[in-house]
Amino acid sequence: MIPMFACDDFVKNHGVLLLLFETPSGFAIFGVLGIYLYKSAAIERVWANFVHYDRAKEIVWLLEFQTFDDKSSAISVGTGINKQLTEMIMKRRNPGQTLVVGKQEYKSIIESSLGIHCLHNEIVKDVMWGMQRHMHRLVPMEKSELPKEDRVPMSQGLQMLLSRHGFHVKPKMINEEIVVAALSLFKYDVAKKEEYPPLRRIGGFLKDVSGIDCKNWRALKIATAFKIICTHEIGDSDETLSKDLQIKLLEDADRYQDLIDGPACIVTYRRLMYAHRDITQSKGIFASLVKKAKASESVLEEHGN
Repeated sequence: MIPMFACDDFVKNHGVLLLLFETPSGFAIFGVLGIYLYKSAAIERVWANFVHYDRAKEIVWLLEFQTFDDKSSAISVGTGINKQLTEMIMKRRNPGQTLVVGKQEYKSIIESSLGIHCLHNEIVKDVMWGMQRHMHRLVPMEKSELPKEDRVPMSQGLQMLLSRHGFHVKPKMINEEIVVAALSLFKYDVAKKEEYPPLRRIGGFLKDVSGIDCKNWRALKIATAFKIICTHEIGDSDETLSKDLQIKLLEDADRYQDLIDGPACIVTYRRLMYAHRDITQSKGIFASLVKKAKASESVLEEHGN
């Protein structure tokens, strides 16, 4: 949520924040669509925007990059912030614009030295994790590799997703294949979360019209019931409902005609069905990738010992 004191400035700057991104040889200034950092449940969602570069470049865009002869003196607790970095920030910043920074000490130094409101939290860490993934494409002038100790080890949002699906993966085991595969799990969760509330609302009609209590049903099961009602057909994929329920829904289908939006119900069903098929396949692939990563880690540990 946008802090109350920053709302007016957020609007004046069209929702765009500045972002200070540290690279091996210097610093880059980016514009960033602030809404993605302030959205509800942003900590669970923001990482997914940085899985693929084509999506990431829609969220952040490069404004300026400079190399620094002595990067350690550019900003530090002992020396504060130097002239080069100060001028770089001030040149790009509009009045009242929030600056997103990757370290808590940078926030403290810049706020005390320049009086600029800075944003640093767990959501920002996930943004930095994503930007580090695509550093050489986001900052093509940077030719050096990011040292391991400077990398954000793992997205918190990604870790939350994996735990929710029963995968407990160490940060050092995360690789490109696992990140990309996890996006399918994420999309499935989003589809369920977006479709479930409206399905719950119309689910009340099942009780009123057909005497069917769907209180503990999952989204796909509710969507399947309304698919049968709207199409007057029972398909091979409708086994989530018992035969008795299927027949009851067919018998009562015409009684729902003025209560629901048929085309919308069918679209919702298809979206959830496709998502369910994808997640079933993706979980198998993901489990295989995690098993492979764990095996590789064991080999490395044995070799190290």
